[in-house]
Amino acid sequence: MKVFIHQQDNWPNFTWDSEGFLKLLSEARNLQGRLLGKMESLGFDLRNEAMLDTLTLDVLKSSEIEGEFLNPDQVRSSIARRLGMEIAGSVDSDRNVDGVVEMMLDATQNNFKPLTTDRLFDWHAALFPTGRSGMYKITVADWRKDTTGPMQVISGAMGKEKVHFQAPDSARLENEMNSFIAWFNKNKEIDLVVKAAIAHLWFVTIHPFEDGNGRITRALTDMLLAQSDNSSQRFYSMSAQIRLERKQYYEILEKTQKGELEITEWITWFLTCLINALKSTDSALTGVLFKADFWNRHSKTLINERQKKLLNKILDGFDGKLTSSKWAKIAKCSKDSAIRDINDLIEKDILQKELAGGRSTNYELKQMPAVKYGGILY
Repeated sequence: MKVFIHQQDNWPNFTWDSEGFLKLLSEARNLQGRLLGKMESLGFDLRNEAMLDTLTLDVLKSSEIEGEFLNPDQVRSSIARRLGMEIAGSVDSDRNVDGVVEMMLDATQNNFKPLTTDRLFDWHAALFPTGRSGMYKITVADWRKDTTGPMQVISGAMGKEKVHFQAPDSARLENEMNSFIAWFNKNKEIDLVVKAAIAHLWFVTIHPFEDGNGRITRALTDMLLAQSDNSSQRFYSMSAQIRLERKQYYEILEKTQKGELEITEWITWFLTCLINALKSTDSALTGVLFKADFWNRHSKTLINERQKKLLNKILDGFDGKLTSSKWAKIAKCSKDSAIRDINDLIEKDILQKELAGGRSTNYELKQMPAVKYGGILY
C-alpha cells in the first residue's frame, strides 16, 4: 500500500494549479517589493540593524521549532561578528550557536552559489560540531544510514506510537538527492517563491540526514526567498512565522506527505504563511526605527556605559520587568550603583517608574513621539 507521497509512481513529479494561488502569489510578491523599497529609503546603519534583528530571529525560531532554545545574545553576537558589524554588549558564543549561524548566513549571503552535496554536508557538520545530537552519536556530513530501522516521525507514548511520516529508505538517498540538487540549481521556469515552497516540501520529505533536516530545510527555503528578493539582506523571517503557525504547519505537511503529487494546497498554505511573515515585519521595523530615533535624540546626553548597555537591552525588548536588582545583575555593578544609574536616567527624562505598583519598583522607558522615515510614520 502506497501511504506516503514519495512512494507514488511519478515521484517527484509534482503538479499544481497556478490559478488556485495566483492571487496569493501576487500579494506575496507585492509585499516583498514594498518591504525592500521601504528598506531602501532607510540609511545604511538602520538597514544593517534591521537585518541583524531579522537574522537573529530567524536562527532562534528555526531552532525553537526543533525544541532547541539558543541564547539570543550569543546568536546576535555571532551574526554580528560574521557580518563585520560592531554591536554593544557583544558576548562569546558556543560552537553549536556558531554552526547554525554559519549555515544560515551561507544560505542567505551566498544565495546564488550552486547547491552541492558538499555544501549540504558542510551545513550538517556545522550544526553538529561534536558529532552528536544531544547524548547520541549520529552520522555527520553524510546521508543517513538507517542502521536502527527506517527514519520515522513518531508521536505518542511507548506502545501507543503514531507514525506521522516515514522517509524514503537510505538506499535511495543518493539518487533522490542528486535529482533534488539538479532541480534546485537548474530549474529557472518556476517563480522563485513557488520554487521555495516546492523545495521545502521535497527536501523535508526526503529527510536525508539523521538529524537537522528541519533546520536545513528552512535554510534552503531562505536561500530561495533571498534569490526571489534578489538580495542577500533579510528583512523578514519565514522560520519565525512557521514557529507561530507550527500546529497548522505540521498538519498540512502530514496531509501533503500522505497525499498525491498534486500539491496546490501545500503551496497555498506556504504562500499564506509567507504573506503573514512579510506583514509581521512592520512591527520589527518599527522597533529598529524607534531605537535609532532614541539614540539620535540622546546623541548629546551624557550616558555611561552601564546605562547604554541596559538601555539597548530595553530597546531590543527586555524580558520581564526591569528592577534595580536586575539592572545590577546585568550591568555587573552594586545595587547602589544601579539605583544611581536609574535615578540619573529618570532625571534626564529617559526612564520612569511603571504606574502599576507591586512589591518592587519597576522601570520603563518614557513614551517617545512617533518616528518618521522616508515619508512613512511609525
